[in-house]
Amino acid sequence: MAKSDPGAAARQLAEIRSEQLASAAAGLRDVFFAYDSFSITEEGRHALSNNAEWIKSNPNSQLKIEGHCDERGTSAYNLVLGEKRAKAVRNYLVELGVAPNHLSVVSYGKERPFCTEHTEACYSQNRRGHLVVRIGE
Repeated sequence: MAKSDPGAAARQLAEIRSEQLASAAAGLRDVFFAYDSFSITEEGRHALSNNAEWIKSNPNSQLKIEGHCDERGTSAYNLVLGEKRAKAVRNYLVELGVAPNHLSVVSYGKERPFCTEHTEACYSQNRRGHLVVRIGE
């Protein structure tokens, strides 16, 4: 049996928050989703419109779009839902004129929560499409 690393969760949370800060510094905003949904809300469309302008004005940028879910549901279900969320974000950015070759998608399902409390407010922060910026890669 493998030993668990008690510091691994803390390091993972620190990495996630670091990526959030880097994307925020670029002016990019996450897109949040309703429970069990991958439909982009009006607020999400507004955020993605602003994100698309930044991406188009930074032609050397590459973005990884991460699909995330809250902890409810099975791991397998949430991996699929997270992928649908990431692809919905990618497809909307492409509709806004972002070159598809600048975008990649990955689903983390419920495996990389931003918030770890067991409340609806926390769950809603975890249901997101998160953009990770990579300049000049």
